[in-house]
Amino acid sequence: MSLIDYLNGFITSDRRARIEQVLHRRTNHIAVCIEDVYQLHNTSAVLRSCDVFGIQQLYVIEEQFGKRLDKNIAMGSEKWVDVHRFDTARRCIDQLKSDGYRIIATTPVQSSTPLEEFDISQKSVICFGTEKSGLSPVIMEQADGYIHIPMEGFAESLNISVSAAIILYQLRRRLNQSEIPWQLNKKEFEAKRLNWTMKSIRSIDDIIKRYNQENKTL
Repeated sequence: MSLIDYLNGFITSDRRARIEQVLHRRTNHIAVCIEDVYQLHNTSAVLRSCDVFGIQQLYVIEEQFGKRLDKNIAMGSEKWVDVHRFDTARRCIDQLKSDGYRIIATTPVQSSTPLEEFDISQKSVICFGTEKSGLSPVIMEQADGYIHIPMEGFAESLNISVSAAIILYQLRRRLNQSEIPWQLNKKEFEAKRLNWTMKSIRSIDDIIKRYNQENKTL
């Protein structure tokens, strides 16, 4: 018996169905990167938005202020989104490029691409900067493109968590309406299904140990 089949015996059929339902809507095609966000609730709110809109990968740069993830505000989303932490922007950029992402910087500069005109056909990571000064020169210089949310009032910027929610909602909606193959591939799907199933079971270490012992006797 495979490990996933064995573990499925420890969760309800409703839980199994829910895991598969959510995974069918998950994507690695769009990812998010946040850089040196100071306010605890902003980092956590972005993480929660990633979960809500089916974004599986979140890259967090913590060069200036250290770890800023508040689990209470994230509402458990840290269990379901893959969070990658980096102590410098340079290391994060190198990893993003290695992972095949096009680097897209968010900036209120009007010469950047309006959100609704952004090309979603390529695998991209959307980068958000610190509350006061925005993205660092490292990311701005390495960016492959720039986007902004068109605004009609006197304000020229939005809170980072609000911006992230608006952008992710828009991109998610467009992906859903497109023919782009944005879903997880079979290998990614099965790996995450196993991971989420394990996270859904109490005393998982003991159960895995029992599974290994039982398989040794076969």
